[in-house]
Amino acid sequence: MTAELVRGQNHALPGTRLEIRVSAGKPIVAGATLSDEGRAVRGTSWVAHPGAPTLPGLEVSQQAAADHRLAVDLDALPDGAHQVNVMLALPVGVGGPVTFGAVAAPFVAVTGLDGTEIASYTITDLSAESAVVALELYRRGDAWKVRAVGQGYAGGLADLLADQGLTDARELAGAINEAVARGLARSVAAPPPRPADEARVRAAAQGHTAPGQPATPPDPAAEPPAQPVVPAAPAAPAQQPGDGGPVNYTHPRRQTAAPPPPPPAASPAAPGQHPAPVAGDATGWSLEERLYNQVWGMFEDLARTAAAYRSAVDFADSRMEQELDKVLSDPRSRIGDTGDTARAAARARHGDLVDQARAALDRDLAQLAAEAEVVEPALPVAFADWSSPVWQGYRAPMEVPMALRLGGLHLPERPDLRIPMLVRLPLERGLWIDSGRSGTDSLADADQLRRLALDSAVTHAARLLASYPPGAFTVHVIDAAGTGRSAFAPLVTAGVLDEPPATGAAGVTAMLKRLTQRVDLVQMAVRGGVADALPQDLDTGEQLLVVNDFPHGFDDRAVTRLRYLADEGPAVGVHLMMVADREEAAEYGPLLDPLWRALLRLTPVPEDHLADPWVGHAWTYEPPAVPPGSQVLAHVLDRVGAARRTGSR
Repeated sequence: MTAELVRGQNHALPGTRLEIRVSAGKPIVAGATLSDEGRAVRGTSWVAHPGAPTLPGLEVSQQAAADHRLAVDLDALPDGAHQVNVMLALPVGVGGPVTFGAVAAPFVAVTGLDGTEIASYTITDLSAESAVVALELYRRGDAWKVRAVGQGYAGGLADLLADQGLTDARELAGAINEAVARGLARSVAAPPPRPADEARVRAAAQGHTAPGQPATPPDPAAEPPAQPVVPAAPAAPAQQPGDGGPVNYTHPRRQTAAPPPPPPAASPAAPGQHPAPVAGDATGWSLEERLYNQVWGMFEDLARTAAAYRSAVDFADSRMEQELDKVLSDPRSRIGDTGDTARAAARARHGDLVDQARAALDRDLAQLAAEAEVVEPALPVAFADWSSPVWQGYRAPMEVPMALRLGGLHLPERPDLRIPMLVRLPLERGLWIDSGRSGTDSLADADQLRRLALDSAVTHAARLLASYPPGAFTVHVIDAAGTGRSAFAPLVTAGVLDEPPATGAAGVTAMLKRLTQRVDLVQMAVRGGVADALPQDLDTGEQLLVVNDFPHGFDDRAVTRLRYLADEGPAVGVHLMMVADREEAAEYGPLLDPLWRALLRLTPVPEDHLADPWVGHAWTYEPPAVPPGSQVLAHVLDRVGAARRTGSR
């Protein structure tokens, strides 16, 4: 039976190989420190964090995530280690909540390797703290115990680490935050909670359980993810995340508390079977929102069912290793039939466990594949693949959609099961189309990768233009060396650009100066509450700057302005799309590191570089490709250009 701990309470641990599961609803950092008998941490080598995730007997997550699994083997800890302190912290400088009072109460559980929950603790009564020691596992004689701590620190990781006796706590905290920022730069952002989860999230934040909800969150490996690669409804503008107030989960276009329930399934399922999948079978105010939520649900389902399978296989491997070690440790079983029989039995049990896990995985994957078959054809234009027939009847929209499709994602357990990668509109951060060879095993040469990256940028820009009403979205292009002339030709020919691509150093300077001045003007007007005083000829629509062949044609001042647009532009409707090879900009050194981290990295060829915020899977990203020989891109751009010229649909 699970022990539900309160602050200061302890509980005996039945074994030494454990998992610590953390759930917070928002991406947080999870780490651990080791202490000796005097409760002192013997330097940075006794701290496990995203920048150094493994220690003897201890492994933590390598990035910020809403869910974490920390692996602990108490028997394998370094000599002198008598205590494991589990620490949680909010990421710094990423635009999210800055205090634990602004997020749901973190939930921490200690489990066995088979997932059996031993003890749990919901960390309540946090307010201005940004780091907290959640639990401690400590040695008592020959046994180990777990204690609920819940000690928070308003000064963040630096204060927490200093309180544990580390003299270079501030430097280590900076290194941890830097590692987290690098991880977030490659991650797919988590959507807000689904309406069905809101009561439990609010109740957890208030320290009690909602009626009809379990006292502890379900096993993340068994529960489908809250939402997949689809955009979720934005938080109400009256309350920004991280300002210390309560989180508002209300849909921005409605005043009611919750959206209507999903429509009923087409036909009831037989006992023990899944219901037949239905497109739009999720909560939401419109079909678009229901499909968005459903896609996010599929993404989470795939993430967690794969996590459950991998965890089960790891458990089977560990169990077989233990059984074989036990056989080998007995001299009597090393020879003769006794040892062979024991080894064969251990391998047979391992095979049974793996087969059971694979059967469960195949069942879930088959259900997801069936759902994808009915959802994909029902997706609206902004969510649809370029091969979808909905593009043939394209008309300029009257409203901005919830999200935009940037490609597809899949896991190695089922490569043919692709989940649409949707991002919210307006874009919360810019895009970086990586034209370099880093991290890719593609056979394409450097010139081919650059051309593919440019083609990807054009298709992304075309989709953005097609998703906005006429005149509500403007694309600017910087092509300093003119190397992208043929790639940008479809945009120029269709007349969707207000001006030709900027070339040469003078063109780069003029374009960046004009856009940075626009950002400054809008920022001053918004902060001063005088938005009506903006010049009447100022285009207040969304802007996208596509930069090709960076850093060619960029001097130090141009680079500074580009960084400014990446940091400040999205908040006032100016977005950045970079087509660049990071190695070619290496001459700037660490100066450009914040720029790359501020952008969502995409690749022109499939690559497994994106991570989900729940279990940290490495997802293979596939760029949105126009079918060979198809004229769909030219058709859509012609429609967009005609709508911009006439101001109609």
